[in-house]
Amino acid sequence: MQRGEPLLEQARQLELKAYTPQLELEGLLTGIDNLRHDVFLSPMFVEAARQQLGRLIAKYGNVEDMAAEPSPALPPPSRLLRMPEIKAQPPRPGSDPADFKRLLSDLLVAAVNRAKAEGNISLDLLVRLAVLKLLRAELTQQFQVILDRCRIKLQAYEGPRQANADRAVELRERYAAFRLAKTAVLRKAGGEIFQTLREVEKESLLRMRRALFGETELPAYSLLLNRLAFTETGTDDYVNAEHYVLLGKYDRDPDRFSAMDLILREFVEGLEISTPEGKDQLELDPLLNAPDNAQELVAGGVPDESTPKGKVQKALLGAWVELLERHGVMEMVVAAYESASLLAEYSPPIHAQQIKMALVSKKERQRVEKLLAEHGRLSPDNLRAAIKRVDSCRGSERAKLAGHFLHDFLRYHRDMRSLEQLNLALDRVHLIGNERLRELSSINRTLYEFLLPQEQRPEESKVIHHVILKADIRDSTTLTRTLFERGLNPASYFSLNFYEPVNKLLPKYQAAKVFIEGDAVILALFGHEDEPEFAVAHACVLAREMVAIVRGYNEQSRKSGLPILELGIGISFQDSPPMYLMDGSTRIMISKALNESDRLSSCNKGARRFLADLDTVFNVFSFKTVEDENTGGNPDEFLMRYNVGGVNINEAAFLQLRQEISLRLHEINLRTLWGKEKVRLHTGLVPLGGDLFHRIVVREGTIARVDASNFSFLGWTERRYYEVCTNNALYDAIERGVGLVDPAQLPSNA
Repeated sequence: MQRGEPLLEQARQLELKAYTPQLELEGLLTGIDNLRHDVFLSPMFVEAARQQLGRLIAKYGNVEDMAAEPSPALPPPSRLLRMPEIKAQPPRPGSDPADFKRLLSDLLVAAVNRAKAEGNISLDLLVRLAVLKLLRAELTQQFQVILDRCRIKLQAYEGPRQANADRAVELRERYAAFRLAKTAVLRKAGGEIFQTLREVEKESLLRMRRALFGETELPAYSLLLNRLAFTETGTDDYVNAEHYVLLGKYDRDPDRFSAMDLILREFVEGLEISTPEGKDQLELDPLLNAPDNAQELVAGGVPDESTPKGKVQKALLGAWVELLERHGVMEMVVAAYESASLLAEYSPPIHAQQIKMALVSKKERQRVEKLLAEHGRLSPDNLRAAIKRVDSCRGSERAKLAGHFLHDFLRYHRDMRSLEQLNLALDRVHLIGNERLRELSSINRTLYEFLLPQEQRPEESKVIHHVILKADIRDSTTLTRTLFERGLNPASYFSLNFYEPVNKLLPKYQAAKVFIEGDAVILALFGHEDEPEFAVAHACVLAREMVAIVRGYNEQSRKSGLPILELGIGISFQDSPPMYLMDGSTRIMISKALNESDRLSSCNKGARRFLADLDTVFNVFSFKTVEDENTGGNPDEFLMRYNVGGVNINEAAFLQLRQEISLRLHEINLRTLWGKEKVRLHTGLVPLGGDLFHRIVVREGTIARVDASNFSFLGWTERRYYEVCTNNALYDAIERGVGLVDPAQLPSNA
């Protein structure tokens, strides 16, 4: 391709991206053949997948009535024998079309949790590959199953004693049409399965991975949602026409993929801009896998000539059109886009490639028009109109199509290369389909089983750590006396405003009651072996909901002139299971976390007195007084704490929280006790099951040294304390973006 030096010099200022698709499985054992990874998938999911694929194939093949499973024949009634009562059988897995998507989501969400628990995201990639391999294999197998059912149905009407000849002819024609339409049926069924996979990814999996592994996404996941995954070779004309561009597929076609690949390499190679060292095809390939390069080079066919970069892009677009013209493919490009709109009307019976060639070849046009005449129901008017548009496509419209084609071809090039890597990865997955191989791989500890929760073998999971949450109600004695003096029932007041609402939350977080007394509730959450570990994260969300409940009821109490509840919550994590004493049949928990949660939930009266007019969005503070600096023993026992409507967690809980979910650090200036200071906020999403996630914000504060007599500030210590923030305005600001937070607009908790 000829270039002028000024153009080359300007073109070198452009920057091209590069992308090389890769999918690596790391840290996994090979299976019994020492080559592949053994995977056993949930039998319930496998059955649901087979039924869903069968339904789709019958639907798109127009043979739903022929493919229906025959009902089991019942024996004729007998006058002598009383028929036993036939009990209704539970529905088979997958009998409901919605089962497939639900079970798919449950299976993949469980795999993400397992990957997090075992610290290896390759486990999640492995189950995704196994599911994809199963679906691709079952797609063709279920077509054969449906075909066999249709043949049996047809045979029932073709016997010599069958009187309904018209029905037999109809079924024979539909059976033959179904066989001939195999490629189209599999394409449509595969496309719907692909859409379901995308919906599950968008609705559940993407947020789940980000919550557990952080915002940075592995590039390998884009390979798993490749639109070409359910095509045999990635060269389906109808998929190309709808989602990419219709290319030639025969050796004689000048616009076949390999030929267009060489033309594009010639174009990019001649630019000499931001390319790797050397000019061979392998080194240029990453540039052709980045669709954004089409925008960088030719601005999608519509460059802005008012800018220096736009002028360069205009010149490059002209060179690209010239190159396509010189290789004799520009007319084919125009025809490819015109033919896409004709496929729904003419194909079948006209093949997609025939339609495209009819737009540029007079000889092929005559052949197609003859075929249309044989099918009198098809008018050639739209075909002839498309021919005129192809012939009249000139100038800027032609250049715009050339730029559009460059982007579409780069997308297709990327997905074709991704499909190659995906197929290599699928070859490394061994789907175990029988019990003998399953047992053999299992006893050798090389089997990766991915089951639904209801399929797990019942066994008592081992507790490996626990969290204690204590909710302390302040001045309960004074509050009880006030209610009595007003002739009110303190028991019903506490029950309706606190205990009953909290009880409803416990099953949601799998929290257990340890102890309840008049002014406190102590709860425990446990972390189990081989299960997702969200004990601290769930305790933090539970605590925030408890605070929100009390605040909501307090608003009602204020309106009714009733006293309000003041709550302080402490959360302590202990990286070991608790111990128990037995008092008869009652278990009594022994745990250091019980004492620590009590301290974390407390509020020093002196601190409360000095901070009565607190004007900040935070509810928890810790101080070290001068008098306590030389005190021996546990330093935590002598801290002066402030906790009014807040949630205070220990350092071990914070460190565990960072293991359970991904936390993102934000540092912003906000008003605290002594004016504005830099505040460290850690934010993350907590999975609560299904598609439900809850954001938490944890403030990492520094313990200040103060004079207990007047609460004057004396400096900072090196120690930290941690608060689960409960101010809704702060959460709203975080959702909008921390960089946009205006401290003056955040209301305080006063």
